[in-house]
Amino acid sequence: MPQVTKFNQSGKELEKVELNDSVFNDKINKHVVHQVVNAQLAARRGGNASTKTRGNVRGGGRKPWRQKGTGRARHGSIRSPLWVGGGITFGPSPRSYDKKLTKKMRRLALRSVLTDKVERDELILVDKIELDQPKTKAVVSILADLNLEDKKVVLVMPEKDKNLYLSARNIPNVKTLLAGSINAYDLLDNEMVIFIEEAVKMVEEVLGE
Repeated sequence: MPQVTKFNQSGKELEKVELNDSVFNDKINKHVVHQVVNAQLAARRGGNASTKTRGNVRGGGRKPWRQKGTGRARHGSIRSPLWVGGGITFGPSPRSYDKKLTKKMRRLALRSVLTDKVERDELILVDKIELDQPKTKAVVSILADLNLEDKKVVLVMPEKDKNLYLSARNIPNVKTLLAGSINAYDLLDNEMVIFIEEAVKMVEEVLGE
């Protein structure tokens, strides 16, 4: 079974903890991870770009000049794409970039990323983090004690902790996530993953099914 080091919030090493084999020691499926990350990034796109075709542009109902005898090229509408102020040919229109993913694919991708993080020693446990009040300096101090002050970190909490969330949100290289909201992209986008111990148990319950 894979093992990771558990620390307290002062950076003191407590013990080695064994993790669920089926979640943190799964076969890494790069293809599925790639699909899931692509789908997550695609879902963030607005899809709001919009242009008008010649049928949507106002005006141009009358033929600008007669077909023959003027010496000029023939035209049927001043809203043709050939004209300034005319419609756009094959321009973008509002659309959704969402890609369909099954629950099985999402979970497989998560297990693959978590396995990779453990293999690279990029995942640690903290028994608990307790803050009396929101204070950014306190989280900076915790990261320094864990030797992670220069790392890009995602901190996974078992449940919403307002003090911890407010303390961490002003630190540019720190992101907080709830255990039920972890995803492949955010885990890959950060160098280190810090799990509060209770959060690991929640993830193992869901992904170990």
